[in-house]
Amino acid sequence: MAISLKSTASITSAGLKVLVYGQAGAGKTSLIKSLPSPIVLSAEGGLLSMSDAEIPYIEIDRPETLREAFEWLTGSAEAAQFQSVALDSISEIGEVLLSSEKAKTKDPRLAYGAMMDQVSSLIRLFRDLPGKHVYMSAKLEKMQDEMGKVLYSPSMPGAKTGQQLPYFFDEVLALRVEVDDEGKTHRGLLCDTDGKWLAKDRSGKLDMWEPADLSHIIAKVSK
Repeated sequence: MAISLKSTASITSAGLKVLVYGQAGAGKTSLIKSLPSPIVLSAEGGLLSMSDAEIPYIEIDRPETLREAFEWLTGSAEAAQFQSVALDSISEIGEVLLSSEKAKTKDPRLAYGAMMDQVSSLIRLFRDLPGKHVYMSAKLEKMQDEMGKVLYSPSMPGAKTGQQLPYFFDEVLALRVEVDDEGKTHRGLLCDTDGKWLAKDRSGKLDMWEPADLSHIIAKVSK
């Protein structure tokens, strides 16, 4: 068997693959505007925050549309103009897949299991899109551990799906909205866990806090 040697220096050229989660209204959808040449795969129906930007989108209302969108992104000359692909949100896409599976079986365990398999497969497909930045947003999950400590992490339908989600990405960032002593609101991306909010940066190039700007994140990780 022939062995093909590759260099880790070429990894960043494949594009940034990032998951961002946060509470409703934090601005996860608005972050898409900071991506270079994006197209949106939207299952949220909440694109009003981007009405001031001419960003094309595909509405994801059934599993077939998601697969068709992937085939178009990988096989269409028209799709080559887009440098970034945004899935907004992967939590809602999971709900679309779950609804489809629930219509096929009366056993909820089978429906959740099938949804989990589909979500894992689709995340890998889109995450591994060559030469494109891929942004996936997720809802916020609030939990308590056995000691009563509050923990925040990305949310998906099905507890196991949500727990597995961060493992698919090198960059898992928490979009936080904080109010200072003067009552001013500040938005930022938490890039490393603080003990309450899950976050990770495998590139090792991001500070604990970074501006809520994905082009800034891409530039910093790509250095």
